[in-house]
Amino acid sequence: MSDDIFDLIVVGGGPGGYTAAIRAAQLGMKTACVEKRGALGGTCLNVGCIPSKALLKSSELYEEVQHDMADRGIKIGSVKLDLGTMLGQKDKTVTSLTQGIEFLLKKNKVTYIKGAGELQGAGRVEITGDENQVIRGKNILIATGSDVMPLPNVEIDEKQIVSSTGALTLPNVPKHLVVIGAGVIGLELGTVWRRLGAEVTVVEFLDRVLPGTDNEVAKTTQRTLKKQGMKFKLGTKVTGAKKAKGGVTLTMEPAKGGDPETIKADVVLVAIGRRPYTEGLGLDDLGVERDKAGRIIVDESFKSTVDGVYAIGDVIEGPMLAHKAEDEGVVCVEMMAGQKPHINYNTIPGVIYTWPEVATVGKTEEQLKEAGVDYAVGKVPFMANSRARATGFTDGFAKILADKKTDKVLGVHIIGPDAGTIIHECVIAMEFGASSEDIARTCHAHPTLNEAVKEAALAVAGRTINS
Repeated sequence: MSDDIFDLIVVGGGPGGYTAAIRAAQLGMKTACVEKRGALGGTCLNVGCIPSKALLKSSELYEEVQHDMADRGIKIGSVKLDLGTMLGQKDKTVTSLTQGIEFLLKKNKVTYIKGAGELQGAGRVEITGDENQVIRGKNILIATGSDVMPLPNVEIDEKQIVSSTGALTLPNVPKHLVVIGAGVIGLELGTVWRRLGAEVTVVEFLDRVLPGTDNEVAKTTQRTLKKQGMKFKLGTKVTGAKKAKGGVTLTMEPAKGGDPETIKADVVLVAIGRRPYTEGLGLDDLGVERDKAGRIIVDESFKSTVDGVYAIGDVIEGPMLAHKAEDEGVVCVEMMAGQKPHINYNTIPGVIYTWPEVATVGKTEEQLKEAGVDYAVGKVPFMANSRARATGFTDGFAKILADKKTDKVLGVHIIGPDAGTIIHECVIAMEFGASSEDIARTCHAHPTLNEAVKEAALAVAGRTINS
């Protein structure tokens, strides 16, 4: 056991963990960051949001060169896919970023320890790895993230039946890919392989895609992806999978009951969600309470039911988003240092990187109706936006929801080109408590996609100019 005592031991080196460790060190805390993967950045950087975005961009370019150039007067001969190079570019991106994080920890004098951490009580953490050891800390922050949610009777082998991890490394484009789950991960990775030539069928237990998003946005997303060639079987329950040399046969039945049916695929992607990674950390022996979903119960300062043990990110309640974990990590350690930061969970944006993109912040119409809020809607199509028309990407709309009495912006939902970038002016507006009139009276450069937001704000008051 080391005689040194850290002020903070962060267990987990993903977005929340490494960000918290760096901020703690900046605040003068002697900090250690424990990560068992052997590479920093967590699921997001190594096998999640970063590699998937690399493939989304590459596949987008591949499809655009194949189908969208002739109308612009650019004639291209036969286009050939080099999947190995495409996957290699993705891997290089991941490697450079993980090495960058390791440099940042070193720069900020954070002790990086490779290995799996288990809490032993009294501030002790046992590390199992290349060099087994026990370290001690005044406070411990759990930031171990999440893992793939398994599906009963559908065993993942990362070859024929894959998780999101395996879907990022398929050696060949499958003829038929069946995606189980119409959430963010399923639709994004389904989009990648459809663009590269696979027939993609999405099977979803619920009767809609993108559960939790604004219903109108979800319907438009499904309609757009269907137009692009993606097939959907909604309200369908997968009950089993049989693997053979020629592929996988899935057994399904209607979610509300009915006759079973089968569907065959070369590859099956299981993307029904993620679960908090809280097993094997010694939490039960320590008395750290968890809820029915396995999430660690914390108070407003992210402290668990055990003194000196904190938790952030996917292991606690809330959306499983890297940027949510990052903000929680910073706020948590600043509170430890005696500061009084805040985090506004109503202004955490969510983005889905299909094309068109989907971006959302704040309340949906369904949530406002359920809460009995009297609200106004301002909505404009991108077809009315000059920049969208010029680029040729006009699918979707921007929608602003505002309180009818105060005009305060309560939610913004965008499906359209670069929606993930556009949404951030709305995030800032909501963070400052802006009204729709504040957005409407803010000068927006022309021609830009962001003008759709201004037009939607004008639409709240029924005074649009260009739509």
